Amino acid sequence: MDKFELVIGNKAYSSWSLRAWLVLRHVSAPFTETRLAMDTPEFKSRVREYSPTGKVPLLKHGNLTVWDSISICEYLAERFPAARLWPDDAETRAAARCVSAEMHAGFMAIRKSMPFNCRATDRHAPVSPELEAEIARVAEIWRNCRQQYGQTGPWLFGRFSIADAMYIPVALRFMTYGVSLGRTEQAYVDTARALPAMQEWIAAAKEEEEVIPTSEVGL
Repeated sequence: MDKFELVIGNKAYSSWSLRAWLVLRHVSAPFTETRLAMDTPEFKSRVREYSPTGKVPLLKHGNLTVWDSISICEYLAERFPAARLWPDDAETRAAARCVSAEMHAGFMAIRKSMPFNCRATDRHAPVSPELEAEIARVAEIWRNCRQQYGQTGPWLFGRFSIADAMYIPVALRFMTYGVSLGRTEQAYVDTARALPAMQEWIAAAKEEEEVIPTSEVGL
């Protein structure tokens, strides 16, 4: 099998890189990791060597290039069916795809007001009505998924799935900005934080030296 190469941005700041990386780690496929430091001249000069969009992440597999996070996850789900990255049941799988697509396309207030910064803690973001509504929606998704589908394990649909890869970066955002959550939602955040792969990612993020001022908010 051709080797995988995953091109990512800063581990401290790139939530979309994290999503693809988590899934690639979950399927236990050997891969090389190419990190391009964002918001630098090097990034601008090198990213086009890999990505037609000028963005990360990007997965290379042989002659194939996959340049969108959820498409990377879907490709890995097809290549590694034994990993069961989607629920087995068709109706449950549809629900998992819906909440994943909702995250992929939405929650702009969270993205704007709470920039991803997984090495930071004790940050505070002004809570607008839009942000409050989006936080409530995420909490609702987590609560409903755990109650309806999560009986077989600690993740949104019991076992780890692409839906978790979509929402773990939000769990880390909530940790960074001290978002108050209910018991079910907080338990999900704790599960995400304790994931060994997540611990590894955060440790690497803390070793990075680059600082992107626009992501260092809420001090």
